Amino acid sequence: MNGGDNGSNGGSSDAGPGPRHGTIVTRRPSGGGPSGALGSYIVRDDEDERYYNFDYRQIVTEGFRTIRTGERVRFHVSTAHPDRARFVIRLDQPDPAEYYQ
Repeated sequence: MNGGDNGSNGGSSDAGPGPRHGTIVTRRPSGGGPSGALGSYIVRDDEDERYYNFDYRQIVTEGFRTIRTGERVRFHVSTAHPDRARFVIRLDQPDPAEYYQ
């Protein structure tokens, strides 16, 4: 990494180098947030098998932000907090009809 990013690109300088791929291994309710229901998720990196946590605010999607255990995702590692995942994107989008059965 050449360190040439001076943080002037709209706040995305917190993302570490390159996207990672992983699997969601668990969701933990934390009791935070305005309604007391903010939970955190744990993703295991496919390559180095490290674990990173994140909350729903890091899920990049249209509509309802949720992820289920076992889903595959792409994410970046935060440079400010190396144990945190950022910009989490679901790779295997479920069929919306599954939610309305």
